[in-house]
Amino acid sequence: MSETRIDRRFAALKAEGRAAFVTYVMAGDPNYDASLEVVKGLPAAGADIIEVGLPFTDPMADGPAIQQAGLRALAAGATLRSTLKLISDFRKTDDDTPIVLMGYYNPIYAYGVDSFLEDALKAGVDGLIVVDLPSEEDEELCIPALKAGLNFIRLATPTTDDHRLPTVLANSSGFLYYVSIAGTTGAAAPKPSDVAVALERIRKTAKLPIAVGFGIRTGAQAAEIARIADGAVVGTALVEQIALGTDDQDAVKRLLALATEISDGIKSVRKN
Repeated sequence: MSETRIDRRFAALKAEGRAAFVTYVMAGDPNYDASLEVVKGLPAAGADIIEVGLPFTDPMADGPAIQQAGLRALAAGATLRSTLKLISDFRKTDDDTPIVLMGYYNPIYAYGVDSFLEDALKAGVDGLIVVDLPSEEDEELCIPALKAGLNFIRLATPTTDDHRLPTVLANSSGFLYYVSIAGTTGAAAPKPSDVAVALERIRKTAKLPIAVGFGIRTGAQAAEIARIADGAVVGTALVEQIALGTDDQDAVKRLLALATEISDGIKSVRKN
């Protein structure tokens, strides 16, 4: 598999001596135009990698804020096809920022794996996180995605023990997403000391960069994670800003302002 934008971004950040700021936003939330404005604005707000959520009716790993974001997007007409168009429109002005499509397998299965991979590559997707496809089902999507040139990013959790970890890592690429808490997105704040112990154990097996997510809400929290991980993932706190906005423009402004604050926290931590 050739080098991807994700590989290049982590290599550049390692040379720079800092962790990645990985943002998550829901495609089509609150509508297509505002969502595109958010995604286009995130690199200037400090995002190093953007995870774009695929709206789905049954997001079992997500807490209330992201569930509501998905419902808002679906109500506004979001589909997998419109999500790929969103990424394609983003690529018209940004060919550098890595984009990871994150979601569930059902919409991809319905779209057709071969067609999806072809269209995802054309749109400018760099990697996939499909939370409900375990390693035992790698032939379903993971292996075809890797052959097509997309990173396939796995989740490891506090319950991923040393016996399970090699299976999780077997066909992983790009980075490993460490879920810092047992629960759904946004449920609680991670405890850095616990995360540090877990990462020390995982790094004995994993050779990939490790980004930590779930529960990071502020620049200070992100800075704590940036000291011990290769990246900090923030989703719920950003997505919540859409619901808080008085209108679309206010929502976009709020989200990008919080992203800038969190980015500043991460960039304040230097590792060399």
